[in-house]
Amino acid sequence: MNAVLSPEDVLGRIPDWEDAEVHELGGGLTNRTHLVESAGRRGVLKVDETVRSAPYNARPEEARIQGIAADHDLANRVLYVDETVYLTEYVDGTVWTRADLNDENKLVQLARALRQLHALPLTGRYFDARAAAHQYVDKLGDADAVKARVCVEIIEQLRLPQPLCCCHNDLVVSNIISTPGVRFLDWEYACDNDPFFDLATVVSHHELSSQQAQLLLDAYFDGDGARWRSQLAAQVRLYAALHWLWAAAETSPTENE
Repeated sequence: MNAVLSPEDVLGRIPDWEDAEVHELGGGLTNRTHLVESAGRRGVLKVDETVRSAPYNARPEEARIQGIAADHDLANRVLYVDETVYLTEYVDGTVWTRADLNDENKLVQLARALRQLHALPLTGRYFDARAAAHQYVDKLGDADAVKARVCVEIIEQLRLPQPLCCCHNDLVVSNIISTPGVRFLDWEYACDNDPFFDLATVVSHHELSSQQAQLLLDAYFDGDGARWRSQLAAQVRLYAALHWLWAAAETSPTENE
């Protein structure tokens, strides 16, 4: 299993990366992440302990979606993929922080990049917020049952979005990079969804002010953002509920039993 393989062992089966130097990076919750360097090239290697399943994309599907985005300069290229190994190019750039969202010019850049992203071809898999919510609840046991029930009710009350478009679905600032153009990292949740979910993630997760949210909408809709505030507000509620369930599930004692 990849859980016992070293990154060197993994790289040994990837052509032209067998002798790469390896430097550990801060990884995600479900994988080990390393910066790898070979013959003047650099990549980011992720090694999963198990095969990915919903709500994540399987790694080959993630690579397909990210590859399309890379063709439009919205993502870094995928260099190698199998069911538990993911190698992407490393590109010099600046990963965003919360402070970047205080820059009006960067908010406008982000809105325009999101509009490009949402114009990409449909992925063929839609984001099932209800199923994800119930998966998180299953991990909670009896902890915070009342709050969890409220969150599930919020999610279940929203109708499935129409029309759908290709969305990133995890637009926290650590997944946004200036290269100098805006690109997006970590496409593991990417699939078809309501475009307002991506906008709501930016607004809700980073607690943007009403003025910042309006600027983001205006940039996205060419100055016509005000008429879309109700759609954004609905997706902000959904995102907040889903994020609470996710965070509670990640910290639940049942995860470590």
